[in-house]
Amino acid sequence: MTLLIVKNISREGPGILQKILDENRIPHDIVDLDAGDELPEPENHSALIVFGGPDSANDTTEKMTKELEMIGRALDSGIPYLGICLGMQALVKACGGSVHANDVKEIGFRGEDGEPYSIDIDKGYIDDPLFNGLESPLKIFHLHGETVAITEEMQLLATGKYCRHQIVKIGDRAYGIQGHFELTPEMFTTWLDNDPELMEMIREELLKDFKLLEDEYTGTGRKLFTNFLKISGSL
Repeated sequence: MTLLIVKNISREGPGILQKILDENRIPHDIVDLDAGDELPEPENHSALIVFGGPDSANDTTEKMTKELEMIGRALDSGIPYLGICLGMQALVKACGGSVHANDVKEIGFRGEDGEPYSIDIDKGYIDDPLFNGLESPLKIFHLHGETVAITEEMQLLATGKYCRHQIVKIGDRAYGIQGHFELTPEMFTTWLDNDPELMEMIREELLKDFKLLEDEYTGTGRKLFTNFLKISGSL
């Protein structure tokens, strides 16, 4: 069976993950909901990865309703799951948690204090297979204004300064990451050209930050995605 990738908006896709999939010739299908693609049956796929977008998991649109139902079915079937940004919030929502506004919007590579956004892996979860080969803290890119409230059955693997819930885990093989580790230089340029909130920021500073962090950021992204592919049995 193939791995299923769901894009909530065309510009937010697999990026770094795509390179890993191509290098290892891992079969995968990409569904672009922004382009009008229909969601397939999750049970026909080996794993499910859902990326971000401008929607809220609280939306009552047909698109989000169907997406939440699909995620719930995938988890009920034991299908490994990875959600990025909206994909993380949708995971929590589909499994009984809630989504609400964060105290501050996290946008870019740096927080209000001028320091790079980073997330701290809880010491109790540093040995989780998702973090194999990684050391805390992890520098991250953010583009969100909402966060989640998790249930007692969910595990909080990593936390942040301005948004506590950064990486969550449900069961043995379902993960959600609030920020983005998938950005390539080409993808980042596309985001800067099209995302309304990024377009309000100083482009040159964002590009400079990306260049300064690129090697570390890319290395972290490759390890995280590679680790998930191994967890899911895709690699």
